[in-house]
Amino acid sequence: METVLLALLQANADVLDVDANCAVIDSAARDAAAAGAAVLVTPELFPVGYAPRRVRAALDPAELPDLHRRLAGIARNHGIGLVYSLPRITPQGEWQISATLLDTDGSTLLGYGKVHLFGPDERAAFTPAAEQPAVVNFHGIPTSMVICYDVEFPEAVRAAAAGGAELLLVPTALAHGFDDVPQILVRARALESQLAIAYANHSGMEDGCRFLGGSVIAGPDGKLLAAAGEAPVLLYAELDPDAPRRERAGVPYLAERRPDLYRSWGT
Repeated sequence: METVLLALLQANADVLDVDANCAVIDSAARDAAAAGAAVLVTPELFPVGYAPRRVRAALDPAELPDLHRRLAGIARNHGIGLVYSLPRITPQGEWQISATLLDTDGSTLLGYGKVHLFGPDERAAFTPAAEQPAVVNFHGIPTSMVICYDVEFPEAVRAAAAGGAELLLVPTALAHGFDDVPQILVRARALESQLAIAYANHSGMEDGCRFLGGSVIAGPDGKLLAAAGEAPVLLYAELDPDAPRRERAGVPYLAERRPDLYRSWGT
């Protein structure tokens, strides 16, 4: 199979300025599509800004359907896949953090709700989801998603890999000072589950939080295919769709797991 170009947006969002944030996504999608990228991955809650308590207090849920349509229009207009993250409201009225993968025509391929909430602000504003990461075929690659803190749990990434995923797309909002997450944990998750991981973070200050930047794309051997500093950037990497299968044939971590035994250990 031919290589697939991935694009990650690392940028600074304006909290609750949907027009400004969507303009940033639109510009990045245009540039990424012109470069030949199959998908643009954007950070966690980027269209509304990462400020859980403010977003919960001020965002009108009635605006969300139009915002989804707007983002679908960006993907469709530029002919590029798009990953974005927004709040979602369950039928029970609970607020969750979600991520959506759109196809090049703006149709929804995959949705996901964040399972592991990080810190008191997220826990005050949102409820954790419980769904297993699903897997879809995207440009011939079995693809899944988790969100931010989820990727720091080996169980979440392994669940995606056990479901067949060979590419994991991760919108995130990681604060400054947590450099070990993209540089060690994300690479370890990629290596141990032998899939590629695209991890897209905010940069700059939002609602008093200084973000790390540090977005990365890691291959299924744990090596970095691309890495960002702190500044806003559109990050690219070529993904070899055959690499996960080669890695899994060489060291069959997934095939040689013993889940029944692990359950007897209480893990």
